[in-house]
Amino acid sequence: MTQHDNRLTRRAFVRRTLLGAAVACGLTVVAASAPAAVGEPEKEDLKFGFIKLTDMAPLAIAYEKHFFEDEGLYVTLEAQANWKVLLDGVIDGQLDGAHMLAGQPLAATIGFGTKAHIVTPFSMDLNGNGITVSNEVWEQMKPNVPKQADGKPQHPIKADYLKPVVDKYKAEGKPFKMGMVFPVSTHNYELRYWLAAGGINPGYYAPHKGDITGTLQADALLSVTPPPQMPATLEAGTIYGYCVGEPWNQQAVFKGIGVPVITDYEIWKDNPEKVFGMTKEFTDKYPNTTVRVVKALLRAAKWLDDNDNGNRPAAVKILSQPNYVGADYNVIANSMTGTFEYEKGDKRAVPDFNVFFRYNATYPYYSDAVWYLTQMRRWGQIAEQKADSWYDEVAKSVYRPDIYRKAAEELIAEGKMTAADFPDFAGESGYRKPQTEFIDGVTFDGTKPNAYLESFKIGLKGDQML
Repeated sequence: MTQHDNRLTRRAFVRRTLLGAAVACGLTVVAASAPAAVGEPEKEDLKFGFIKLTDMAPLAIAYEKHFFEDEGLYVTLEAQANWKVLLDGVIDGQLDGAHMLAGQPLAATIGFGTKAHIVTPFSMDLNGNGITVSNEVWEQMKPNVPKQADGKPQHPIKADYLKPVVDKYKAEGKPFKMGMVFPVSTHNYELRYWLAAGGINPGYYAPHKGDITGTLQADALLSVTPPPQMPATLEAGTIYGYCVGEPWNQQAVFKGIGVPVITDYEIWKDNPEKVFGMTKEFTDKYPNTTVRVVKALLRAAKWLDDNDNGNRPAAVKILSQPNYVGADYNVIANSMTGTFEYEKGDKRAVPDFNVFFRYNATYPYYSDAVWYLTQMRRWGQIAEQKADSWYDEVAKSVYRPDIYRKAAEELIAEGKMTAADFPDFAGESGYRKPQTEFIDGVTFDGTKPNAYLESFKIGLKGDQML
């Protein structure tokens, strides 16, 4: 029996049970969904897409804990082959929404790659990625890395220690190749950020010239590899390192083929990662359904972080199922339960490696959108200079805290959450305070994107154009 069949069967069971109870009590049956303040869902049967990564967890938990059903929604979750297939599915209506790379709604809306107005009312998580290099590259890096008193590498490991290796490859006429998951992925921008902070140019895009390889003037050549294929591609020697989400960094450790050298938490503390994306057309046509989806996802995100991550082992058991992430329990648990293993045997506490709810992780901040747009400009995906006001306008057309607020206020009214679980909506501007905890020490102020771009040694700024 398929997952969809299971869901339909459960829906019939829920309705039959409620109907029977109501009839026995002499009541009139109206509906089996939440209070009417939001209004009944305009569309009940939904299909959502995801990629097999641990940060799809809010979708899995909302499904398994029946939070979608509590909202009168009957959801099918379907793994997608890659990020492009997933995005196309949302655009053409085969999917009603999806676990997306944060850059995808922004890039689609401004027309980089595919042109479509995608919005996000919900941020799925903070952190969750890592950069892994092959054993061979690690052995060449290792002599450059400072040591702790116990002889283990001192973290964070900067790209400064990789630069002599990259320079050696260049001198020998060998391109230094690395993998990331998609041109507008967090992974691409984090890998580029880390490399550039160490003096390694990761290359530029020039879409106005028809060049979308992202390798112009590059010291290290970055290319796309789907997440589950990263370890095998590294093992085959096709790439020398990669940036990916979990569990595919820890998989390299378990297989003994590579060493994760840094997490994105160490590149940018509490960075925004995935989002839940839908077309603007869907959110306009089905506003009640949209709010109810966000309500279910909020409950799932909170459950994932409750009790100091006490629910994580149960979440890992769910995610290890083949219809979700499908990796070994121990591989997923290595990072999902608050630790991260670098070299084999070097497991360290990283309690915030995966954050799903705390620190207002779910709130769609405009400043998060602006950061992604600055990186698109920095590396040439946005070919021309844009005014600060343009960044603000695009952010506000894609990130939808208004929808989020409706969902949050409903949950508060229902007693499922409290006002303390959320930002102070009355005073919230949508822009975080300037953020300082980046590996290169550069401060990011989302209200001043052009000034931020000027602060980098490597990257396009001002009116520069390739």
